Amino acid sequence: MLKRINWKAVFIAFTWVLSLGGVVALMSFIEVKKNEVKCKDIKVIIPGIESFIDRHEVDLIIQRATGNLVGKPLHEIDIHRIEEALKSNPYIQEAKVYAEMDGVINVAINQREPVLRIINIAGQDFYVDKEGYKLPLSNSFTPNVVVANGFIVEHFSGKVDTLKTEIAIGLYNASLFIRKDTLWNDQIEQLYVNEKREIEMIPRVGDHKIVLGEADSLETKFRNLLIFYKRALPNVGWEAYKTINIKYANQIVCVKRVTDSTKLITKSTVVANAPTDTIKTIQDTLITATH
Repeated sequence: MLKRINWKAVFIAFTWVLSLGGVVALMSFIEVKKNEVKCKDIKVIIPGIESFIDRHEVDLIIQRATGNLVGKPLHEIDIHRIEEALKSNPYIQEAKVYAEMDGVINVAINQREPVLRIINIAGQDFYVDKEGYKLPLSNSFTPNVVVANGFIVEHFSGKVDTLKTEIAIGLYNASLFIRKDTLWNDQIEQLYVNEKREIEMIPRVGDHKIVLGEADSLETKFRNLLIFYKRALPNVGWEAYKTINIKYANQIVCVKRVTDSTKLITKSTVVANAPTDTIKTIQDTLITATH
């Protein structure tokens, strides 16, 4: 007895065959079309206003890698080679190159974003980007970032590389924290590593230094500093202290600047003794210590 033909299955199979044939035909057409199309323009996309890389330098990199692209057939253009040439530049984090059928080559570039500039103890000068990689200085662009100097032994080979030393990693973490907060980004302009390998911060406002110590418990330390700035300094003035020490998570210790007509006297004063406690604790202790 003959089985009934499953026309639905036949129809589905036939549809798939037609679709596959259409795709093959379309791809063949695109390939033929691609062989005929020549590059007529290069469109470069570089997000951001300030940058290490400009259009002229991108054109030079492409020119050195593959020669002049305009007028060349698309199928003769080595997209991968262009991408690798662009990514070999220390200031380019990622590069994506693709061709459109109208003959336009698109070049999309993501630059490295510097967050810190380090001058080590040997005088080497380099940047650290947002991902923690060391970068060389640029002759054409100077980004506005925190500068760190002092007893820093982190070496720079001249090529993009990761941070090796604990103190450099601490400076990087501190700079990231400072950068993400508009208040501290505006207030802190320099980091300094002293002989004890402690991080000190130099503010833009106020003639004092801030001892951060290690780059740990940053949320707590900066929260205490903010409370101190808001509640304590207005009572005595921004020039009252030469040192504000926030390296201890549960207190702020200051060295007070006392002047008269003949000499300068300094003394250590415990200004706050509370992890997050109350602002009143800081005020009361400050008033007691300054009488």
